[in-house]
Order: sequence, then C-alpha cells, then structure tokens
Amino acid sequence: MSDHIQTLMRGIGADAKAAAEQLACAATGAKNLALAESAASIRARSPEILAANAKDMAGGAEKGLSKALMDRLMLDDERIESMAKGLEDIAGLDDPVGQVMAQWKRPSGLDISRVRTPLGVIGVIYESRPNVTADAGALCLKAGNAAILRGGSESFHSSRAIMESLAAGLCAAGLPAASIQLVPTTERAAVGAMLALTDDIDVIVPRGGKSLIERITAESKIPLFKHLEGICHVYVDKAADLEMARTVVLNAKMRRTGVCGAAETLLVDRAAAATHLPPIVEDLIVAGCEVRGDAEAMTLDSRITQASGADWDTEYLDAVISVAVVDGVDEAIEHIRRHSSQHTEAIITEDAAATETFLNRVDSAIVMVNASTQYADGGEFGMGAEIGISTGKLHARGPVGVEQLTSFKYLVRGSGQCRP
Repeated sequence: MSDHIQTLMRGIGADAKAAAEQLACAATGAKNLALAESAASIRARSPEILAANAKDMAGGAEKGLSKALMDRLMLDDERIESMAKGLEDIAGLDDPVGQVMAQWKRPSGLDISRVRTPLGVIGVIYESRPNVTADAGALCLKAGNAAILRGGSESFHSSRAIMESLAAGLCAAGLPAASIQLVPTTERAAVGAMLALTDDIDVIVPRGGKSLIERITAESKIPLFKHLEGICHVYVDKAADLEMARTVVLNAKMRRTGVCGAAETLLVDRAAAATHLPPIVEDLIVAGCEVRGDAEAMTLDSRITQASGADWDTEYLDAVISVAVVDGVDEAIEHIRRHSSQHTEAIITEDAAATETFLNRVDSAIVMVNASTQYADGGEFGMGAEIGISTGKLHARGPVGVEQLTSFKYLVRGSGQCRP
C-alpha cells in the first residue's frame, strides 16, 4: 500500500471523526435541512448525474459487467427522482438521537434512563449501485453519524456527481463538510486502508457481491453490519391460494432478479405439487426464467432441468430459480435451515398453524407470510431507506435504518447518593 493512500485515508478518517463529534449534537432541523437541500440539488442536477452515469454504463459495458450489475448501475429519471424522494422521506423520520428508550427510578433515588446516541463514524463500501451514495449518506446523517463512502470503480462518476449534491446540502445547513465524504480514488488499496482505521471508524457496512463481502470480512479490524448472500426461499404450502401463490412467486423472482431479496429457491408442498407447481412454473418460464428442479419437480413439467447440488446454495441474481418438492412445512423449514443465508424467507398459505410454525421456527432476518420477498427493503418497511440488510444477530438484524445506526448510553441522575 502506497504512503499516498495511507495518508489520504487517515486524513479522511480524522476529518470524519471530528465531524461526528459535531453531528452528535446537531439540531434535527439542521440535519433535515441538509437532506431537503440535497434532494433539491439532485433534482436540479439530474442532467449532470445522468451524464456521469452514462460514462459509468459505457465503462461497465466495456468491462463486460453482468446484466444484474448493469441494472444496479443504471440511473434514469425515475431512479433519480426516487433517490431524491428517499432523502425527503429520511428527513421526515423521527430523529432517533436523544430518544429515551427506557427510564426508571431505583430505591437509592437514582433516576436512570437509556438514551439513543450515534454510533460515530460509519464506513460504507459498495460496488455498482450509485444510489447507495445518497441513501447511506442520508441515513448516517439523520442518525448523527459521519459517513465515509467508498463506491466501486464502475460507479465512480455517478457517485461523485451525487456526492456534489450531498455536499451542497451540508453547506446550506451549516454542517461540517466532512459529515459525508466520498473516497476520491478507485485504487483498491483504499479499501484495505479504510478497514484499518480502527481509531476513527466505528462500523463498516459492506454492500456488494460475495467476493467483496468475503474480502472485507477477512480483512476488517472494525465491526461489520453485513450479509454475505441473499439465498431467499418461498414455500408454497398445501393450503396456499393458487392465484396468490402464482402472483407472489412470479414477483418474488422476476420483479428485479439482481436484488438481494429476489427469491432463488421455490419449495412446494407435495400435497399441492400436482395442482400448484405446474402453473407457477408456467408463469416463470413465460416470463423468461430458467427453472431447475429436483426429480419430483421434473416429473410435473418437462421443461424443468435437473438441479445440481450446488443450485440449492446459489444466489443467482438472474432469471434462474431452483424448485424442490417437500413433505410439508417441517421439511420446508429443514431445507431452509440447510441452505438459507438467513436473509428472507416467505410462506404462502391460508393455514394459521402452518403460518405460526414457519414464523416461529425459521431463523432468518426477515420472515414473511403471503408476501413477496422483494419487500425485504428498508424503504418498504417504512424506514425511509436502508444502508443495507444485516443477517447477523448482534445489534442490528434485517434492514438497517436510522434506529439501527444508533447505540445508546445510560444517563444517571442523582442527588448526592453514595453507595454503601
């Protein structure tokens, strides 16, 4: 690693830490003004952002990026408006900083409260999605944290154009310019230097493909909010309404195949396989999805190809789905236990007992009933947006929004008490 990169990243880290001290006490109005002005700037600068994105799209095509990555990289008028609206939605959320989570009085007379506080400095390392620049920066700011954003080389021009709007918002609100910083280099060594900033960064959030997450998990000396893969399942129970099952499965797989909440495996109850599996498979194939299945599924539709053992553990991020026939909810849960990445699972059923069994026994960050797995999104959960989805079990799990970007401290008020 060059001295230049180390010096650059140490400077960014020190500036972020200084900004975080000010943001921890920043007024809600100032943070909301920064977000509103950033949203207005994004709308006003839409042509410049689209021009920058066109450079990235051309570069992505030259590099031979996959269809899923190109979809994540692409911006259009609708996505830019969604990005601006997301900032306004975050501004409209309650400010978590200073919220009293619990309060009680002890026999000693001490008054104790548990109060939300910012985490400090959050580092976000992401690949092709330029909208993460706006979402992550805004969420960190709302929760009183400074953000260091390291986007991928494929989205560099887009992210830099979006960052200019965020900087304009910070300036308009009188907040430190270092409240949100974009690492100004595409050199890979910057990631390693960032992961070593243990004195400055409190949490790292990686967003990207499996290889990126694995690298950061192996190298980081800083705690992570992460998920490795989104191997999401939909289980169609024998008591599922067929039309609902057809609609939900098609949406869960094909709405956007490149997102982490896309369904990758379909499980169908043996008791309903003959009636439910063929029309569901028909819908998928007509929509352009390749269907791979086990031997029992293949007997019900000749267009299903043989699934390999690796298919059950694959996040396709493409128009491909694996299908297995299972013996009821218990076997479905066992299949999920063996192959799930603990991201999102769904059951389609009208049976209350099957619903409760699935909800209680499936150990994933998000468990759904009669709904598409593509709702696994902080914005859809009413969080305004998300900085990512965590499949860990400490501190934050599921969509990571403003509340999950805070910690807490205990405030203890006395009147001269001394412990006997």
